[in-house]
Amino acid sequence: MLDMNTKKFTLWVLAWPIFIELFLQFLLGAVDTLMVSRISDDAVAVVGFSNQLFQAMTVLFTTVASGAGILIAQKLGSHKKMDARVIGIMAFTVTTILGAVCSVILVASPQKIAMALQLPEHLLPLAGIYISIVGGGMILIAMMATMSTVIRNTGNTKGPMYVALGMNVIHVFLNYAFIFGAFGFPQWGLTGVAISTVASRLLAVILLLLMFLRSFEYRIKWRELTVFNRPLFGEILKIGWPLGVNMSCWVFSQLIIYSYIATLGAAELAARTYMNTLESFCFLLGSSIAMAAQIQIAHLFGAGRVREAYRSAYRALGVGAIYVVVNALILYLFGRQLLGLFTDDQTIIAIGASLLGMNLILQPGKMLNMALGNSLNAIGDTRFTMYISLGSMWIIATGMSYVLGIHLGFGLIGIYSCMIVDEYLRGILSYVRWRGQKYLRKAEAAEQQKPDGVSVEPVVVI
Repeated sequence: MLDMNTKKFTLWVLAWPIFIELFLQFLLGAVDTLMVSRISDDAVAVVGFSNQLFQAMTVLFTTVASGAGILIAQKLGSHKKMDARVIGIMAFTVTTILGAVCSVILVASPQKIAMALQLPEHLLPLAGIYISIVGGGMILIAMMATMSTVIRNTGNTKGPMYVALGMNVIHVFLNYAFIFGAFGFPQWGLTGVAISTVASRLLAVILLLLMFLRSFEYRIKWRELTVFNRPLFGEILKIGWPLGVNMSCWVFSQLIIYSYIATLGAAELAARTYMNTLESFCFLLGSSIAMAAQIQIAHLFGAGRVREAYRSAYRALGVGAIYVVVNALILYLFGRQLLGLFTDDQTIIAIGASLLGMNLILQPGKMLNMALGNSLNAIGDTRFTMYISLGSMWIIATGMSYVLGIHLGFGLIGIYSCMIVDEYLRGILSYVRWRGQKYLRKAEAAEQQKPDGVSVEPVVVI
């Protein structure tokens, strides 16, 4: 019979709150896009472009947060609760400082940054407003990302889900009020959307902070936020910096691809933003399963249950693949009607609809890549996922996107083709690596050599 601690780390118990949290985030983005579309398609293009920029900046602190999250699950699996607690504290402090630096940069030069990334000139005034306000709240994103990651990796995936629910309700209410001037509020348009985003995130930070301070067996005290343990932070960086490079590859390649699309025109940029919203829905459940699998596998690996960790990756892949294929098929069948909810511009709808079939091919590749890539990350094999990301994303997703999409004139079709090849290539390479079981066999051998009753550090080969 499973004890309560083990039950916390089963795939379904971990996955369903993550799914609801991601769904609420998707809903937040979809409602955002839908409401902003009532302002103008140009406003939608600015929001989509700006969000890519913000994702690029978040790599700085998600590097620390992701490495810390994996280590926390491993340490809890090996019953080193105090180490897990110190890791959580350090991750929060460091990422908050990094988030504050990002906020200052984005407030200082919003239009210059947008101009450097090839945003069409007529969109620069809107971008300046949106980037400076939402970007000024990057410290909030840093705090949210780290606290959510720490809380989830202790096995509590419900807490961040409840916070996401509250944040969505507040954000939708304020969006409606500020865009349409409802309930006696001023009609602020895109400025109101930006203010609404920051206000809802501030609420989320307050709620997450209350959970974070109580997320471990012993409550975290304010004075402990200055704690710094060099050896443990070194462990975070050993796992975290390859994850950071990996995430950087994806985020910056997407940012560059957005700059390619921006050169095609505002209609293409808006179409890509709408499609990005719909694609996110396709992958919601698959993504939550992959994230839950990473937490579960890290916990099992830390506990020395290597065979269970190995099988868990395939279980997550099989279940996730079914869901993403079904969702992608639904989007393929009804995508044009869904695009019509966002815009009346038939040019934008036609561009988005032309990508629906390609999305059906893309999603299974994303599931393969994320499920097995997350599994490798969970056991500390983060350098491998970094290396394949460096090669595939920059050569195929970014380089070939320019060749096919811009140089040869295939536009969004050419860019999507390269994205598909990139996802499948990285997925197949991750599958081969996982099947080889290099790290798992080493961990299994180390576990067998442990004297009975002796607790040692879990093996994490870097």
